[in-house]
Amino acid sequence: MVEFTLAGLRVVHQVAAAGSFTRAAEMLGYTQSAISRQVAAMEAAAGAPIFDRRRRGVALTPAGQVLVRRATEILADMAATELELAGLRDRLAGRLTIGAYPTAAMALVPRAMAQVTSGHPGLAVVLEEASTPALLRRLRTGRLDVAVIGVGHGLPDYDLSDLRQTTVLQGDLLVALPDTHRFAGHAGITVLDLAQEHWIAGDGTAGEPQFGAWPTLSDPHIAHTARSWSTRLGLVAAGLGITVIPDLALPALPKGVRAVAVTDSSWPGRATVAVTRPCPSAQDQAMVTALRNQAACLHNA
Repeated sequence: MVEFTLAGLRVVHQVAAAGSFTRAAEMLGYTQSAISRQVAAMEAAAGAPIFDRRRRGVALTPAGQVLVRRATEILADMAATELELAGLRDRLAGRLTIGAYPTAAMALVPRAMAQVTSGHPGLAVVLEEASTPALLRRLRTGRLDVAVIGVGHGLPDYDLSDLRQTTVLQGDLLVALPDTHRFAGHAGITVLDLAQEHWIAGDGTAGEPQFGAWPTLSDPHIAHTARSWSTRLGLVAAGLGITVIPDLALPALPKGVRAVAVTDSSWPGRATVAVTRPCPSAQDQAMVTALRNQAACLHNA
């Protein structure tokens, strides 16, 4: 009888995050045939197809959605267990520098830093915020140990060929709106519902994840632009418009602002990825594990 395995669950989780067997193989360092074998074994254990194979990738079946949700929880628990056991075996010490794009630095990275330093008091962790091209340059020259970047639709195709990548979170987009807005109490809305809204757009650094109006909305009305998240969300709280926000930033929403999900099958999404040099240290691995753990917590909150 075929049983679920951690390796199989990790592969299924990565395929779901990447959207294709090929991309998952690249990120995990496996051959595509190895990915296919693991998925087949997990489908046999589940007794149902996990993925709907399509011309341009894969989509989760209902059984796949259940399995990936549970796999996320299991892998997060195992990551926490590994980190706790590592803390019993030895105390990591020294200095680790992590760099992140601003949205990841709002909640995800600080929480991961707190997890690592709590388990390893002898390890000093320093955070740097910068554009993705700058983060990758610093990583390659040894000035950074871990870089947290965004990849996916609408972003440059960064050269990561000589670096190790771990998908931390396959994120969703939502809209942030005043808690007095007519949609504030809705469980979800459609793109059509957003057609007449006034938008507050980001004005970020070139090469970074940009947040304008909803990405598939035609001819949106941009009422204001602002560089920082605090300014954008302040404008939302004042009732001057609505803005797009990634789910990993939800813990940073200020008073007077609500987030609402948008149903949009045309939006392929983006991912948050932790990048290290090819042979990460034990400190680097502890940070990547903490990022995955905290991403799972944020996603399930």
